[in-house]
Amino acid sequence: MSEGARQSSSGPEAVPDHVAIIMDGNGRWAQMRGLPRQEGHRRGLEALRRTVRNAADAGIRFLTLYSFSTENWRRPQTEVSFLLGLLRRFVEKDLIELHQAGVRVRIIGNRADLAADLRALIERAEAMTQGNPGLTLVIAFNYGSRDEMVRAARALAEEVAAGRLSPSAITEEALSARLDTADLPDPDLVIRTSGETRVSNFLLWQAAYAEFVFTPVLWPDFDREALDEAIAQYRRRERRYGGIGSVTSRSVGVA
Repeated sequence: MSEGARQSSSGPEAVPDHVAIIMDGNGRWAQMRGLPRQEGHRRGLEALRRTVRNAADAGIRFLTLYSFSTENWRRPQTEVSFLLGLLRRFVEKDLIELHQAGVRVRIIGNRADLAADLRALIERAEAMTQGNPGLTLVIAFNYGSRDEMVRAARALAEEVAAGRLSPSAITEEALSARLDTADLPDPDLVIRTSGETRVSNFLLWQAAYAEFVFTPVLWPDFDREALDEAIAQYRRRERRYGGIGSVTSRSVGVA
C-alpha cells in the first residue's frame, strides 16, 4: 500500500485523494428505455466526461475508471468493436480539451495484444499530458487485477532467475512497484454503480483498505449529486487500516 493512501483520511470535510469507479449499468440503462446497448455505451461516455469535470471540481486528485476489462473480450464482437471505437473517439476528440484543462492521462492494463494503432493512441495520450499538474485520469483498459498481479509476479521471478534480485527482497513494496499503478497512490474510495455489489477483478491489491460505496444509480445517470453522495458516505466513515480508531462502539474489532 502506498503512503499516499495511508495519509488520506475521512471526516466531515475530507475529500478522497483517489477515487476509483466501476462504471456499470450501460446495457440495463438502454434496455429499460427500449434502446440498443450501443446507446447505453454512448450515454456512458457522456457520464465519463461529466465525472471527470465533477471530480476535478470536487478536489479529487486521482480518478480511475474501469472502462474495459480483460473479460470484456468475451462479449459479442459487434459490442467489443463498438467499445473500442468509443475509446478511440474519446482519446481523439477529448485529448486536447483534457490537456488544456491540465489533466494528466494514464492508461493501465495489458497492452501486449492490443492493435498497434491503439497502443500508439494510448502512448500519445500519456506523452502529451504527462507533465500536467491537474487531475490524473486513469483509464483501466484491457485491465484485470489478476492479470496485473501475474505480470508483476512474473517480472519478479525473471529478476530472481537472472540473479538481479534475491527472493528475500520480494516484499509488498517490491510487488507494488511492478504493478501498472506503481506511480499512483492506492484508491481511498471505490464506487460501483448499478446496484451490483462485487469488485469484478478491479484493483484487488490496491483497494485492500479502500472504502466501498455501492450505488443503485446506473452509470449513464451518474452525476454530481451521485458523486457527492458517495463522498458524503466516505466522510462518515473512520479509516483505521487494521488499527484502532477513536473509542466508540463501532471501533471495536480488528478490521
